[in-house]
Amino acid sequence: MTTSLSVASSMWRVWGLEATVVVTKPEAIPSARSIIDERLLEIELACSRFRDDSEIRALEKPTGLPVEVSSTLARLIQTALDGAECTDGAVDPTIGAALVALGYDRDFAQIEGRDVPIKTSFVSTPQWTSVKLDGQKVTVPPGVQLDLGATAKALAADECAHAVSMSLDCGVLVCLGGDIATAGPAPDGGWIVLVQDGDDAPADTVAIPGGTAIATSSTRKRRWSQNGRHVHHIVDPRSGTSVDAAWQTVTVGADTCVSANLASTACIVRGFEGARDLMNTGLPVRLVDRAGEIRLLNGWPTEDAVATGRREP
Repeated sequence: MTTSLSVASSMWRVWGLEATVVVTKPEAIPSARSIIDERLLEIELACSRFRDDSEIRALEKPTGLPVEVSSTLARLIQTALDGAECTDGAVDPTIGAALVALGYDRDFAQIEGRDVPIKTSFVSTPQWTSVKLDGQKVTVPPGVQLDLGATAKALAADECAHAVSMSLDCGVLVCLGGDIATAGPAPDGGWIVLVQDGDDAPADTVAIPGGTAIATSSTRKRRWSQNGRHVHHIVDPRSGTSVDAAWQTVTVGADTCVSANLASTACIVRGFEGARDLMNTGLPVRLVDRAGEIRLLNGWPTEDAVATGRREP
């Protein structure tokens, strides 16, 4: 990612990924970092599968009874359930047990590049409709483990960008891995973003206006092996296994990072059908197939298309 000289940026590691904040007021960087770190810790304590002290781990107890949760976790769960509904279940927060069965039961740094033995067998994936949320009371059926990763990171990017812009009165871009959200006024020429899934992958540089977002879903990263078989973190809820993906990378532009992430992840899960669905949304899309060939939909990569979700004639 590159930006103009009128901005300042900071990069660091969090949640096992690279985070970046860029602001239009250079003197605001320390305060922006503080705001983002505070919000990310709040979200981590609410929904991390890898912290024994997180709220979401408490929901794994096999009671099947309503549990009062914090407003943060309730918001994260509601976002995930809304996302499951709008993707017809392609992005399902009840895949936690499937990820554990695949070996993704700890921080990714501990399994990256390693062969992970099978510890548990996975029978079936409960549907997201089995989870009930009433205000701040959530009911999770026995045996169901939630994984909010698909939407929590995107929501974190959206909320961090909004919080920084509102608190510091500046334009801001927040990047958490492949999830990029912006808020406030953009620099002249827009926010310049490099879209590339690894140094050996094809690259595009795009300009996006303030108040828009881009998300990339990929099967190239967060990969490991299990008994000699390559697996990755994007799970097909119907089978409980890593998606046999038609697209290795899907990038989508939208008005929020949550919307962009849901669209890109659902497309990975659905393959060619997912690409056809995205054509009908009008959202700008960049797809990279198994052979590394790029396909562009709905006016990608023009700024107008990212801002409005319109197709160009």
